[in-house]
Amino acid sequence: MPGAIIAFIIILVVILFAIFLWVCTRYRKCPPDKVMVIYGKVGRNSDGTARSATCMHGGAKFIVPVFQSVDFLDLTPISIAVDLRNALSRQNIRIDVPSSFTVGISTEPGIMQNAAERLRGLKMSEIQDLAKDIIFGQLRLVIATMEIEEINTDRDKFLEEVSRNVETELKKIGLRLINVNVTDISDESGYITALGREAAAKAINDAKKSVAEKNRDGAIGEANAQMDQRIKVSEADSIAVRGENKAQAEISMSNAQLREKQAEAQKIAITAEKIQAAKALEEAYAAEQAAEQARKDREKATLEANVIVKAEIEKRRLELEAEAAAEQVRRRAKGEADAIFAKMQAEANGMREMLTKQAEGFKDLIDAAGGTADEAVRIMIADTLEELMKVQVDAIKNIKIDRVTVWDGGQSENGKTATANFLSGMLKSVPPLSEVFDQAGMQLPELLGKRKDEAAAPKAEPKAEPKAPAAE
Repeated sequence: MPGAIIAFIIILVVILFAIFLWVCTRYRKCPPDKVMVIYGKVGRNSDGTARSATCMHGGAKFIVPVFQSVDFLDLTPISIAVDLRNALSRQNIRIDVPSSFTVGISTEPGIMQNAAERLRGLKMSEIQDLAKDIIFGQLRLVIATMEIEEINTDRDKFLEEVSRNVETELKKIGLRLINVNVTDISDESGYITALGREAAAKAINDAKKSVAEKNRDGAIGEANAQMDQRIKVSEADSIAVRGENKAQAEISMSNAQLREKQAEAQKIAITAEKIQAAKALEEAYAAEQAAEQARKDREKATLEANVIVKAEIEKRRLELEAEAAAEQVRRRAKGEADAIFAKMQAEANGMREMLTKQAEGFKDLIDAAGGTADEAVRIMIADTLEELMKVQVDAIKNIKIDRVTVWDGGQSENGKTATANFLSGMLKSVPPLSEVFDQAGMQLPELLGKRKDEAAAPKAEPKAEPKAPAAE
């Protein structure tokens, strides 16, 4: 009895331990690089509808057996290379924007719910293709709302617009945008290259202008310094002269000579001063002229760039319209040719079928005539003889004769009166069947009789035979 109790206690402990282990296996922990999706009986929403799933990032939860199941979504970032070609900008210029995007499943509560409903069970490549389609569409949409100058110069604004539009659409399927990198922007018309050349030309012209202005300022400063130096020296000289004049007031002749020399020295000084001032002005004018020429060249380059770009755009538009018109003409001509060919082919098939049936009928007719072509011809002529006679009679049936005057003296020739000869002549105007066959290159069958000359030929031969001995 004690042994049975001990065995029962051991069995109970084993069962409880197995239950504990089973319960532990139903307690699922969410790894940091995944999102745990619990679906099944998971409660209801605030509006009373049943929830499709519950999403968790981190932590753990007990999964109710039978009523609940669990799955995981990978948070590994997905790199997508988007090689966008021929995207139409707001200026109707097509540009190429190769770029790369990095996306991943979002861990925000509402967006995780979208990922659980739309991405669970999909492979990483399928998620990548889905995100790539969305990115392509939104990238084209953003480029269509911006000018090329904005896209090329203000990259931050362009990336901000792309990020905002793309991330808004990615959130609908549970993804978030991690990074956007635009590698290069180019266009087939060379507009962006022209903008770069314009900016480079402007920078070079500005630098040349700055150098010319600095050279002008240096020349003017040097001339002013020399002028101040000469003025100060002249002032010192004049003071010394005044002292000497007071000291040597008694020597008038020396003073006169001294004044003359001072006048000459002053004249030379003023002349040199004016010459230097004129040279300074000349150099300043030359610098200003160079700056104006540089500005003129810059404005000319800008104007040429604008005109050339517009002309290229108009040329491309006219070429596309001409190609579209030519393609339409080619397609219309091809359709008409196909219709004519089909019509002629149908007529040829109908003619071939008719000739085939006619040949089969002739073959059956020859077989019915015993395999002899002449017998078949006799049968056909006998079948159409009534029609041939009718054609001959119809030839004179519709002749309208208003009046016939006959002077018949009662005399007859060959047993016929004049009236009878008139009617007989009218009937003879109808060509006989033998002549009809001769004109057609055929011979009248013997079934329908022989011509007069053929019928008379045998009769003439017996008459000629007895005359030969008589002549001897």
